Amino acid sequence: MNFTKINAAILAEIKSAIGDDKVFTDSESLDNYSHDETEDLRYQPEVVVKPTSTEDISALLKICNAHRVPVTPRGGGTGLSGAALPIYGGVSLSMEKFKSILDIDTENLQATVEPGVITEEFINAVGEKGLFYPVDPSSKGSCFIGGNVAHGSGGPRVVKYGTIREYILNLEVVLPNGDIIWTGANTLKYASGYNLTQLMIGSEGTLAVVTKIVTKLLPKPSQSVLMMGSFSTNEDACAAVSAIFRAGVTPSALEFMERKGVEWVIKFDDIKFDLKDDVAALLMIEFDGDDLDDIFKNCEKTNIVLEEHNCTEVLFADTASQKEELWRMRRTMAESVKANSVYKEEDTVVPRAALPKLINGIKEIGAKYGFDSVCYGHAGDGNLHVNIIKAGMSDEDWKNKLKFGIAEIFELTTALGGTLSGEHGIGLVQKEFMPIKYSEIHLNLMRGIKKVFDPNGILNPGKIMPD
Repeated sequence: MNFTKINAAILAEIKSAIGDDKVFTDSESLDNYSHDETEDLRYQPEVVVKPTSTEDISALLKICNAHRVPVTPRGGGTGLSGAALPIYGGVSLSMEKFKSILDIDTENLQATVEPGVITEEFINAVGEKGLFYPVDPSSKGSCFIGGNVAHGSGGPRVVKYGTIREYILNLEVVLPNGDIIWTGANTLKYASGYNLTQLMIGSEGTLAVVTKIVTKLLPKPSQSVLMMGSFSTNEDACAAVSAIFRAGVTPSALEFMERKGVEWVIKFDDIKFDLKDDVAALLMIEFDGDDLDDIFKNCEKTNIVLEEHNCTEVLFADTASQKEELWRMRRTMAESVKANSVYKEEDTVVPRAALPKLINGIKEIGAKYGFDSVCYGHAGDGNLHVNIIKAGMSDEDWKNKLKFGIAEIFELTTALGGTLSGEHGIGLVQKEFMPIKYSEIHLNLMRGIKKVFDPNGILNPGKIMPD
């Protein structure tokens, strides 16, 4: 792409527009913003900018658009698809100063929040008012809500409550040319032309920079019960998932964990959990609500389904500390896998009844190419995170042949009615696989949308669309 390098004159123009104290060119800053949590990839920006207002971003984008300088928006740096990597240099636009919860409207059950607010802090803030924001990715303690919007994030509890798409009502955004708009309205219904709010969700910062977010909230459930079912095969555990829903119950979370991942997290995070020798997989099932009798009825129905699918043991977390320990086991699994091995993480998603075929196929593909895998994830959504482990693969095969194995995994998910990502996004590392799922007609429609919003292509270039 034909971009302009930031010279002294452009740098001076940026500093004059938004202030010297918000612009960083020191080597430490450039290094810190050259990577996120995506494997070991590094791309150094030329400048790091930390604006504090919508007007700052508008001024910055006007300058960068005029000079054709690439701008890569960045949230909390917890992404797994490389969407925040400034692969063409230019400006790394950090949203870390946008960290205010502007309003919690208890009458309309809405909140207005800036994109740099840490997701867990927002969940806790509305929780103190008896309200509930159910979008809770595993990285909720460090990810930004703006990054969640950019990636269409989910988490364990969206199986009952829906993904972030169900909770974003309206967005203030800055377009690549510096114009500022609101994308919709603060209403629960919206049938007024094209829904630009939904278009922004999952667009990974390629269309506009989000500066304010209006979310829907719910009353906070007062009770919850957590079950843990053990299985001697992955297939039995995965087959039980869709059967639970067919039994007429909807858990607030339904998580799958493969044995090896549990072993690693017990060791890595000093989790206290008695993992029996005959256990190959676990299902963690949560029910919430305000009526314990109803919750326990759902548990009883679920227990019958688990028995029908060869569940070897069912445990109940009786105390808040036991629940927290089990959730900690699930939430730190990605970090534990990363600490134990050379790996790549994929984010597959299929209709949940196809989960047994998916996990069987992943293991067969691994055997074909020589890699191992640790699978876990939001089984209730059909969303399985596949951590590909280097194992006995040579460095050359890992570098040159692994991509063909990953392509086969995505061909499998597509054949099963699924797609390439459930919540991590496409970003940089998955874009080459987009033609597996999408025709050239589909991709050209996406390219056309990008062109309308960003004719000079400055905003997060090189992401989503295959080269």
